[in-house]
Amino acid sequence: MNTLPQQLANGLLLGSMYGLIAIGYTMVYGIVQLINFAHGEIFMTGAFGALTVYLYILPDGTNLAVAVPLMLIGGAIVAVLIAVGAERFAYRPLRGAPRLAPLITAIGLSLALQELVRNFYPGADRARAFPGLDTTHDIGSVTIKDADIFLVVAAIVCMSGLAWFVRKSRTGRAMQATAQDPDTAQLMGIDTNRIIVIAFAIGGLFAAVAAVAYGLKYGSIDYRMGFLMGLKAFTAAVLGGIGNIYGAMLGGIVLGVAETLASAYIDGIPGMDKLGGQSWANVWAFVLLILVLLFRPQGLLGERVADRA
Repeated sequence: MNTLPQQLANGLLLGSMYGLIAIGYTMVYGIVQLINFAHGEIFMTGAFGALTVYLYILPDGTNLAVAVPLMLIGGAIVAVLIAVGAERFAYRPLRGAPRLAPLITAIGLSLALQELVRNFYPGADRARAFPGLDTTHDIGSVTIKDADIFLVVAAIVCMSGLAWFVRKSRTGRAMQATAQDPDTAQLMGIDTNRIIVIAFAIGGLFAAVAAVAYGLKYGSIDYRMGFLMGLKAFTAAVLGGIGNIYGAMLGGIVLGVAETLASAYIDGIPGMDKLGGQSWANVWAFVLLILVLLFRPQGLLGERVADRA
């Protein structure tokens, strides 16, 4: 139990990263009822966009206090452009098609983005070193890195900004109207195509922030990183109630804490010594998802709604 505060902190940090990515899934689904399975690869391209700024644009030896904001901008530009491009050229032409068509397209786009990065980014067929923020700080019995502080601050700023945007801005209210009834919103003069593009762009922006936080925390990135992180983020979105932006962050935190505690402690339960450790962390994350879907299929903050005709 002496390690419990540290494990809880690790879970909160991991969950914050899941939550930032999950917001992209939940915003797009809430507006156009589409599961964008390429979102994990948008997260991955954001990481490589940030690394490109650091390696090829900034002078050697640039202080990270200067480099990180510029890397964020570079990663955000790449991720947002790819997210918006995917909406315009891959998903919009299929908007009236059966739901299976955009789902298959999303999976194909995911594989295409992986292969494009692997084949055309220098050295992307192996893990690429990413500048890390490794300075540690002790807060009681909890040790955190500068990268963890960056992640927490970024998550708070992003969620606060998004909450204000959705509740107070005219565009945010238009997003709520489009999510509730896109046909009526269009009749009321709302440009639903523009609103959908904004939703994809915000999702890409948050994915880029999470990608930079991932690189700073773990010190390396690779072209396959988006698959598992995207799958976990999708799980977090479903766990919190897909379509609910606050549920996405809550689901991410619950998933991160549950995964961390399970990997740390479950092997101490008699008879379950082979079911613990990091190798089983992914398994327990999906076990939690199954339990939530069995007992509360709409998610923690979701509501039961009728399917759109």
